[in-house]
Amino acid sequence: MITQVKGNRLADELIGKLNQKTATIGVVGLGYVGLPLAVEKAKAGYNVIGFDIQEEKVEAVNKGENYIGDVIPADLESLVMDGKLTATSDYHFIHDVDALAICVPTPLDIYKQPNMTYVESSARAIASHIKKGTLIVLESTTYPGTTEELIRPIIEEKGLVCGEDFFLAYSPERVDPGNKVFNTKNTPKVVGGVTPTCTKVAATMYRSVLEGDVHEVSSPAVAEMEKILENTFRNINIALANEMAILCNKMGLDVWEVIDAAATKPYGFMPFYPGPGLGGHCIPIDPWYLTWKAREYNYHTRLIETAGEINDSMPDFVVQRCMEILNEQGKAIKGAKILVLGVAYKKDIDDYRESPVLPILERLTRAGAEWTVVDPHVKEFRMNAEMYQTAELEPTDIEEADLVLLTTNHSVFDYGLIENLSRLILDTRNVYEKTSDKHYKL
Repeated sequence: MITQVKGNRLADELIGKLNQKTATIGVVGLGYVGLPLAVEKAKAGYNVIGFDIQEEKVEAVNKGENYIGDVIPADLESLVMDGKLTATSDYHFIHDVDALAICVPTPLDIYKQPNMTYVESSARAIASHIKKGTLIVLESTTYPGTTEELIRPIIEEKGLVCGEDFFLAYSPERVDPGNKVFNTKNTPKVVGGVTPTCTKVAATMYRSVLEGDVHEVSSPAVAEMEKILENTFRNINIALANEMAILCNKMGLDVWEVIDAAATKPYGFMPFYPGPGLGGHCIPIDPWYLTWKAREYNYHTRLIETAGEINDSMPDFVVQRCMEILNEQGKAIKGAKILVLGVAYKKDIDDYRESPVLPILERLTRAGAEWTVVDPHVKEFRMNAEMYQTAELEPTDIEEADLVLLTTNHSVFDYGLIENLSRLILDTRNVYEKTSDKHYKL
């Protein structure tokens, strides 16, 4: 859909610069979303300035040193050497950019309410240095209304009028770490501007950078809501798979065999699979934004909250299964040596944010177990403000473990070796299709 809008000199000038690749693009936040986006914009021919408050990230980018798995290191190094991409912690350089993408964290607080500190501080920094005719696009996942209720008033406090003096839109990030098919460049984009002119300008920028389709919607709130719908859909269906896993375990059935059988139906069914819990910065968190926002409308999102409770309970179920399996062999979990394979929240990535393995480790510690974590993609991880080192996978560690707990199915693990040398295995990822006297599934 191409939005028809009335003429606006500043918008026309910016669209011209975007089409000619003479615009300077800014990206606020150089993490899992921001750095890949900055790289793609620079590869598209723009001069890009990355902004981040963490000096170590700024220094790494300016040295051409990559720290994000979905970025090709050679691409980053080449762009930095060619002067197409630079990074800074000095927000005065906001004045030098023509368009900005905000890609900062939107975490939850201890009460599962949105913590908008990073978005608000970014908006205020932008407002202090923005020039007329600048495009601002929020990409951070958030609740419907954030763009217009939080960011717009902050910018307009400076006397600028949205849709005339600056252009504001929301376009949710759709990063799927480790996905070998879809990445920042080829994943379709949704864009919703505060005004039709805002939408047109933002869509122009993304069409000049991305290969995927750019789908325009009527407002930022629609774009904000659709992103939460995407992740709530996955959250709820994974919760169903997890609940089925618990029930199938009680009934002596293989939940993966059940799901595979259901997936033979060519319509009306989409397979989702159980696991040790939900991880990452999206699926476990985003639905709670909507739950919080729904209270404003006196509505209780019962299904979302129930799904969250089921998914949050999976680490307890995993530890319970560890206890049961060890108990069958006459071994107590207290003092048991457990070799945990993987701390990243999904296979073949180095991201352990919100990983369900962390609460599993906490519960194993409380139960008195002795655990060792092996993860070839994560060299160290933080849990309860303390740093832990991961170990290399050694044959003697497999042989000496009372139980091998397979939590992340990284491709580099030698599963044949693990099965041959282990005493007991609890497989939470269905790596091994069949069970045996020493091999158990979730």
